[in-house]
Amino acid sequence: MTVSTPSGLPNLSELVEGLPNISGWAAQVRSVAQRRGSAFLPSTNIRLEKITAAFAVGLHMHQPTIPAGSHGELIGHLQYMFEHPHEGDNHNAGPFANCYARMSEIIPELVAQGCNPRVMLDYSGNLLWGLRQMGRGDILDNLKRITVDAAYQPYVEWLGTMWSHAVVPSTPIPDIKLHIQAWQHHFASIFGWEGLARVKGFSPPEMALPNHPDTLFEYVKALLDCGYRWLLVQEHSVETLAGQSLSHKHLPHRLGGQGAPSKRASVPRRGAH
Repeated sequence: MTVSTPSGLPNLSELVEGLPNISGWAAQVRSVAQRRGSAFLPSTNIRLEKITAAFAVGLHMHQPTIPAGSHGELIGHLQYMFEHPHEGDNHNAGPFANCYARMSEIIPELVAQGCNPRVMLDYSGNLLWGLRQMGRGDILDNLKRITVDAAYQPYVEWLGTMWSHAVVPSTPIPDIKLHIQAWQHHFASIFGWEGLARVKGFSPPEMALPNHPDTLFEYVKALLDCGYRWLLVQEHSVETLAGQSLSHKHLPHRLGGQGAPSKRASVPRRGAH
């Protein structure tokens, strides 16, 4: 079964009065994100039954939003680097921008050469907004090409994250789900509803996993409610129900969170170094 194509939904504006579109369409976002079915299996050209070994490539991209505009307004740190090239390593602003755009060049080149690449992309909302703010819509347009164009969809998988790179253990519990939904709103406004429907994995900022059971419970519950099917974690941050380290670190496991008595939530997780 393939993830169904969203229909009858409005085209979201990427910006609202100059600010990123991160709220206001929670019901529509939830209806798209929770659609069941395989996002990539129906179109893959990999014979999964023949695979004996594999590894995954995930690129995490982030630049914070800082109050450093000419009049103290919020701008992306990459913009600040370009505007202040003689501070620290700000002279690397150009290579940084190229880094954020390079998959939109590498993937089409490899496909054209007959290769069969795969990559996972994790871009924070801060970075996506910052690129638009500084007039680098070309980067977003190129990323959109490898996300929306059916010729490249099988090779690129986006991972959801917290919009502003908030670290979950130190985020107030009521805000966790809002951060998750904010990224979904913003992503849909740039890459469309179909693009959002294919985002089933979640990449937590700093790979942080809450230790407090109530926070973990609410975190896993929020991920499930937002339609995520699996989560990246560091293998040393989880253990078996018996309190032992994982013996098969590279296989998918089910992550369980328990809060108040009789309340449980669980989501598959994938180990990462």
